[in-house]
Amino acid sequence: MTPLEPEPFTPFQRVRSERIYDSPWVGLRRDVVRRGDGPEREYHVVEITDAVAVVPVRSDGSIVLVGQYRYPHGRTHWEVPAGRLSAGESAIDAARRELAEETGHVAARFEPLPGFYPINGISAHWAHLYVAHDCAATGVQALDELEQIVVRTFTRAEVEALLDAGRFADGFTALALLQYLRRAASR
Repeated sequence: MTPLEPEPFTPFQRVRSERIYDSPWVGLRRDVVRRGDGPEREYHVVEITDAVAVVPVRSDGSIVLVGQYRYPHGRTHWEVPAGRLSAGESAIDAARRELAEETGHVAARFEPLPGFYPINGISAHWAHLYVAHDCAATGVQALDELEQIVVRTFTRAEVEALLDAGRFADGFTALALLQYLRRAASR
């Protein structure tokens, strides 16, 4: 039996809000909040559009990953395809688009996995997770001008070894793969 969530607390009262920064990628606002009759306190909120991450699984059970360079920390590492939802785009459409753009693959079907808040202490940013089943290569990627990506297929055992060794530095990737592998093992 799955334990229940804790009883919800009374939400903070937002006294005022100030926009500090805006760009197409991220926003930052400073809220002044109060808990009950307590004193006013600052709370900084990072605004990021929701995202998707996709575990691409080929019909033979192998998993497609992308080796991607990440500018903020200057490293290249293995990840599942992922990206932000475009304005008005559904999560499943974003999953299809990211899979095709980053890996040059299409899937026969998509299965949702439980999503998560990647940085819930400072943002309402939500990550939708999917498994893309029976992926097949089209050979056509559509990378953004700043994306540097190599595509490789791994066996399930190789992915599990990378997970066990702590080699997935990207939280989206680690959590999506763990969710997928636990579900696949129970079938």
